[in-house]
Amino acid sequence: LPILFPQQSGLYEYKIFGGLADCPPKLFVDVYMDLDFRKQWDQYVKELYEKTYDGEKVIYWEVKYPFPLSNRDYVYIRECQEMDVDGRKIWVVLAQSVSVPQCPEKPGIIRVKSYKQSLAIESDGKTGSKVYMYYFDNPGGMIPSWLVNWAAKSGVPTFLKDMQKACCNYSKST
Repeated sequence: LPILFPQQSGLYEYKIFGGLADCPPKLFVDVYMDLDFRKQWDQYVKELYEKTYDGEKVIYWEVKYPFPLSNRDYVYIRECQEMDVDGRKIWVVLAQSVSVPQCPEKPGIIRVKSYKQSLAIESDGKTGSKVYMYYFDNPGGMIPSWLVNWAAKSGVPTFLKDMQKACCNYSKST
């Protein structure tokens, strides 16, 4: 359900509700948090790693964009918490862009300075997971907002399908 972002960017914030059958929440979270494994299954990852700067774990992620667009990179912090809410186990993942002087912008790559993601995962009561995601990023550069919105709208379902496949292959690869 897209909601227009308050800034005058013309971009949308996204709230996604979905489910992944046959992917228990703990497995979903393990796959989602495993950066090395993501390099294997996410075709858009150019570079992805976690480093500690001034005692804080920071993730650097370069995303491949199709020609003629420039790649984008993200520098962000991420936290995962397992919570007990009235006897229900819910995993919450929060991520947000940060500015880190030790991780300067690279020539030819556009830095995404405005990125936010919240994710909540719980059991669907069977063998799978219910997933709620809030997502926003502003990829910057000279991409028309209609194209950014279209890419986000079509990319999220593709991402969930890729996650489903990754969950199925996770135990085989670890």
